[in-house]
Amino acid sequence: MSQPSPPLARYPEPQSAGTVIVGISGGVDSAVAALLLCRAGYTVQGLFMSNWQDEDAYCTSAADFQDARRVCATLGIPLHRANFAAEYRERVFAHFLDEYAAGRTPNPDVLCNREIKFGVCLDYMRRLGAAWIATGHYARIEHQGGTRLLKAVDGAKDQSYFLHAVTPQALARTLFPLGRLHKREVRRLAHAAGLAVFDKPDSTGICFIGERPFQEFLGQYLPPSPGPVETADGRIIGEHRGLPFHTLGQRSGLGLGGLPGAAAAPWYVAGKDVARNALIVVQDQNHPLLLSDAFDVAQLHWLGDAAPAGARIACAVKTRHRQPDLACRFIMGHGMQARILLNRPARAVTPGQYAVLYDGERCIGGGVITGRSNSDLPIEYNRRFAAEGS
Repeated sequence: MSQPSPPLARYPEPQSAGTVIVGISGGVDSAVAALLLCRAGYTVQGLFMSNWQDEDAYCTSAADFQDARRVCATLGIPLHRANFAAEYRERVFAHFLDEYAAGRTPNPDVLCNREIKFGVCLDYMRRLGAAWIATGHYARIEHQGGTRLLKAVDGAKDQSYFLHAVTPQALARTLFPLGRLHKREVRRLAHAAGLAVFDKPDSTGICFIGERPFQEFLGQYLPPSPGPVETADGRIIGEHRGLPFHTLGQRSGLGLGGLPGAAAAPWYVAGKDVARNALIVVQDQNHPLLLSDAFDVAQLHWLGDAAPAGARIACAVKTRHRQPDLACRFIMGHGMQARILLNRPARAVTPGQYAVLYDGERCIGGGVITGRSNSDLPIEYNRRFAAEGS
C-alpha cells in the first residue's frame, strides 16, 4: 500500500510542468525528493554528477553512483550521468585555494551551488529536456507572485544559507520537495518506499571533496608558511604551520598544551595578522578579540531588488550555517559593498565566509565577509581585523 506524501505547495501542476530532472547524489535526501515528485504525478528523470576525480579512500563517487542507480531502478525512472570535474576545479576549487592562500576561510559549498549545481549542471539538464530541476536541499521555494527562497521547516537542516548566491533565474526553474519535511520524516518515507539508502549516513565533508583530514588535504596544494603564534599582548608562544591551516575560533590542532607560565585552559585562534604572518591566540572562548559587533561585506548578491546606496535595513544575518539569526542593521554602501551592525556581538565572524541576510523566513541575499570590528577594542586591533579580509 502506497504511503501518503506531503503536499508540494505552490508548485506547477504536474500535467503542465514538463520533465523534472532531479539531481540524484546517491543519498537519502535526493532519493526522497525524486520519490515525492513521482508520487505527485510529475514526469521525473535523474542525473548523477561527478565533480571530483581523485580516486582515493575518501572519494565515494563510485559507491554513490551505484546507490543512485538502485534508487532510480526502484522508482522506475531513467538516470543520466555527467562529469563536471573540470568546471568544479576551475570555478570552485581554484577560488577555494586562492582564498586559503590569502589567509581567509572560504565556503566552497556556496560557490558549488551557484557555479555547478545551479550553473553548468542546470544548463546540462536543460539540454536533456528539463523544464524544471529539483534537488534534495532543505529549503522552500515559492513561485507564485515571483520566486521567493525561504527557510526549510526543519531549522536544524535548513540549507538556504548555501543557496543565497544562486541566481534568481535558476531558482525560478527549481523545486525543493523536502522544504516542508523534517529529516526523520524523509528517512521514514525512504524506508516505507523500499529505497535502499533510507539509513545511509549524511555526508558532512566539503562539497564533492568528501570527508577527509582537512589539513592533510590542504597541504597537498598549499606549501607550509611558518610564522609566530602570539598572545593578545604580543608574546610569542609557538610557531604555526601557515595561516591557511587555521580559522577563527579554532581550538584543536594548535600544539600549545602545557606552556610554562600559562593557565591550563584551552587556546583559541582569535585573529590573523596577515602582514606579519602571525597567528593570534587567546585562552577565553569569548575574549573580546573573538567578538565582533560590526563587519563589512562585499560581492553582494540579491534575490530581489538590490538595496540602493545609503539604504538602512533592519533584518537578520547568519555568518555561518546553523547559526541562530543575528538581529542587525544593514547599511548599503557603494557598489556591492555594505556594513552590518549587530545588535549584540557575535563570536568568530570570519573573513571569507558568507553573511546571509533574512527578512523573517525569507532569504534576501548575502555577501562575503571582508573585515570585522569590535567597538570595545582599541583602534589598533580593529585596524588589524580590517586587514584580515584584504
